[in-house]
Amino acid sequence: MKARVKWIEGMSFLTESGSGHAVVVDGAPEAGGRNLGPRPMEMVLMGTGGCTSFDVMMILKKSRADVRGCEVDITAERAETDPKVFTKIHMHFKVTGHQLKPDVVKRAIDLSAEKYCSASIMLGAMAEITHDFTVIEVGAAS
Repeated sequence: MKARVKWIEGMSFLTESGSGHAVVVDGAPEAGGRNLGPRPMEMVLMGTGGCTSFDVMMILKKSRADVRGCEVDITAERAETDPKVFTKIHMHFKVTGHQLKPDVVKRAIDLSAEKYCSASIMLGAMAEITHDFTVIEVGAAS
């Protein structure tokens, strides 16, 4: 896996993934940034949320669950001194579907957290990671 980060100006950087996608990251104005994109540490949380959501959806689809949506709200706390690593991360999953079984949703989230999501497992070596979930029922597909 590869990535490239190129300084634009001020505290703005163009990040490019090895798969050919680009995102601008920037600092807060008080740090010399222009608020043109997410902060780098926000990208870490966003990437982790994407990683675990990917796993959860794959597991639920393989279990033939009638899943219609998955969102994860992530809150994090950071150390007060440098390096300001994440110390606590909480993920709240909102999984929408028809007749979803809570134990199946819990198993998918647990498998992601404990076995598949390399991003959250890596962060878990440094931060306390917790998660919970809500199942939202929707009607059968027509």
